[in-house]
Amino acid sequence: MKILIDGRLYGLENAGLGRYLINLVDELSRLDAKNEYVLLLRKKYFENLSLPSNWKKILADFRHYSLAEQIKLPGIIKKQGPDLVHFPHFNVPIFYRGQFVVTIHDTLMHDSVGPMATTLPVPLYLIKRLGYRLVFDNAVKRSRAIFVPSETVKTELHKIYKTSLNKVFVTYEGVVPKSFSKLASNEKTPYFIYAGNAYPHKNIGRLIEAIILLNTNSTHPVHLVITSSRGIFTQRLEELIRDLGAGDFVKLSGFVSDEELFSLYRNSIALVFPSLSEGFGLPGLEAMAAQTLVAASDIPVFKEIYKNNAAYFDPNDANSIERCLRNIMNMKADLREEKIRTAKEFVKRYSWSKMAKETLKIYEESGDSLRQGQ
Repeated sequence: MKILIDGRLYGLENAGLGRYLINLVDELSRLDAKNEYVLLLRKKYFENLSLPSNWKKILADFRHYSLAEQIKLPGIIKKQGPDLVHFPHFNVPIFYRGQFVVTIHDTLMHDSVGPMATTLPVPLYLIKRLGYRLVFDNAVKRSRAIFVPSETVKTELHKIYKTSLNKVFVTYEGVVPKSFSKLASNEKTPYFIYAGNAYPHKNIGRLIEAIILLNTNSTHPVHLVITSSRGIFTQRLEELIRDLGAGDFVKLSGFVSDEELFSLYRNSIALVFPSLSEGFGLPGLEAMAAQTLVAASDIPVFKEIYKNNAAYFDPNDANSIERCLRNIMNMKADLREEKIRTAKEFVKRYSWSKMAKETLKIYEESGDSLRQGQ
């Protein structure tokens, strides 16, 4: 079978989507020598990415969500003649008429509405939102199979689209093992860490309010380190930090390498994940693997993914967040170590290799049904 994967979002600069693609391609290239693969890539990775002989790279150097994507991509795919295409995001060209599977990571943009969720003027935002729904609806309705990272997203999709649950497959993401023996942090003051982008639904503003409360009630300073790629939303965050007078407690570190990130995790009091909505929640699992505690929003997806290996709080209440963080700070050392050990073992159930095997199984089942004319 000839499988084409749209890898234009490959790379850590594309956050969770990029990490998903990196690990999917890496694991499939090790796992499957039988099928033929075609991988579409942007210029940055086209030259340097090394793949086995049953893989072919095709340059498709135009960005996602663009007009070029809608117009050029169907022709590029048709020329390669794949039996099946995997779009790892909902941005399937509406004029593509071949057989495909798609990964839907979340349904966030169905709920995130309004000027705070965009950088565009209102008229352009409304046009963009209409295009988003058109493309998203097409991807869900025309796909042969849908991969989702959690049961929570599966339930949301079914609720919105009444999609048959038989074509939606939960493929949990994984954590790459790291060595921490030589890692050390430059932070001297006790700190909590947030890792991720600064979009409004991440709820970082309320976390900052909680850190202010924590310092008001503490005899020793406690910092919050925020690692997030620079952009308009981090600029808004900088303004909020100034407005709240939180500059003494909150540090924006920008994008950091994986090694730096895991060092920051390991040496923190805990990762704090105050998000109002997520599809999976990989940073929490990374923090557990790095041997620190996790404090997270009391939302269904985190309860599903982390189970009882996180301390939960009401994300809409800064006092609730502050109490949770204070309880973690006051935790006895032996209890802290026990929780860290338990979580480190727990996180081993999440494997990129397992995710790739489950994905390949659906590729092959889809290919079988195509050959049988179903």
